[in-house]
Amino acid sequence: MKRTDWVRTFCLLVLAVVMLSVASAGCGRRQSEELEPDAEECFSFDAKGVKGMTLASQLEPEYAEGFRIYYYKEGFRVIDVKGSASYLVVPQGKEVPGSLPEGMVVLKKPLNRIYVAGTATMAMFNALGGLDQVGFSSLKAEDWYVEAARKAMEAGKIQFAGKYSEPDYEMLVEEGCSLAVESQMILHSPKVMEQLEMMGVPVLIDCSSNEEHPLGRVEWILVYGVLLDKEEEAEAFFQEQTKVMDQLEGSRNTEQTVAYFYINSSGQAVVRTGTDYIAKMIEIAGGRYPFSQLGDGKKSTMVITMEEFYTTCADADYIIYNASIDNKLTSIGELTAKDEILKNMKAVKEGNVFCTDKDFYQAADIASRMISDIHLMLTDGKEEDMAFLYRVEK
Repeated sequence: MKRTDWVRTFCLLVLAVVMLSVASAGCGRRQSEELEPDAEECFSFDAKGVKGMTLASQLEPEYAEGFRIYYYKEGFRVIDVKGSASYLVVPQGKEVPGSLPEGMVVLKKPLNRIYVAGTATMAMFNALGGLDQVGFSSLKAEDWYVEAARKAMEAGKIQFAGKYSEPDYEMLVEEGCSLAVESQMILHSPKVMEQLEMMGVPVLIDCSSNEEHPLGRVEWILVYGVLLDKEEEAEAFFQEQTKVMDQLEGSRNTEQTVAYFYINSSGQAVVRTGTDYIAKMIEIAGGRYPFSQLGDGKKSTMVITMEEFYTTCADADYIIYNASIDNKLTSIGELTAKDEILKNMKAVKEGNVFCTDKDFYQAADIASRMISDIHLMLTDGKEEDMAFLYRVEK
């Protein structure tokens, strides 16, 4: 039997098995649609309890709350992701310890044929100079705003292997995919994760979107530094991002209000809750977010009526329209055409309408650069120095 035929047969057999049973949920690997941010009981990895591994040190993140990293004298690393799973990273040439905690995922280096199914992850890989270890993408070349990723796909160095919910299992298995890094969207397709794991492709879920502090999201680059053997580069990148934060956190609050939103296809306003990282960015940059009391800490966005939005934001000093979700604005007229009520807003009348670029969520340095952009906006700084924002002309 040819190798391709064998792989195809194997994939079909696995698919059949998975259709009969989906692995049970639990603290080892959640199958629910959302990770619970307060699931402290899922941060229970016993760092000293693995035979054959001697704990040397551990990383307690400065801002991130969703992961911990343990370093062992034998060269092993353990990445413990809150509410998801713990991952044993095994150095090349090392044997896997004989007794591991139940549910621990083993990642054997080298990890050099990685399937990346998250835009934030690809941006971090790129920031670390690690795209040569990426073999597969869940986006097509034309959908990438990370230029290096787009060029790598156009050159055939990274292959499109299907979107996260419908990956090309045969391609991934046949071409030796060593790891699938997924966003939390995979939790909406638990059978996909089950199939990948049964085929021998381990899955790591990036939970950085749970982080409330913007630098908490950036700090996840330390996880990828472990996976890519680029720990020093990851630490250097993270420290560079904190510099901007340190400079701006002590800035005077301008007391100017910044509304951040977009309008969905139903004509409703989609806003960030008060605990979302965007709200924190506005605060650090020296502004006030009008929906600071909105939400219960479990959701990052909420959908409200345009009347509710107007009531809260009519006197907002600035508007930032989220074009990373909707289309970019070329004029204020395009914005008011979405709903006439917007014409009466203070920010619209004064021409203080800004819009995000499409690449906003595909940038690894999103935290420091966006906070700097908002600060420039609030202090009448040079608009040509902005990375992710631009003023919408009348």
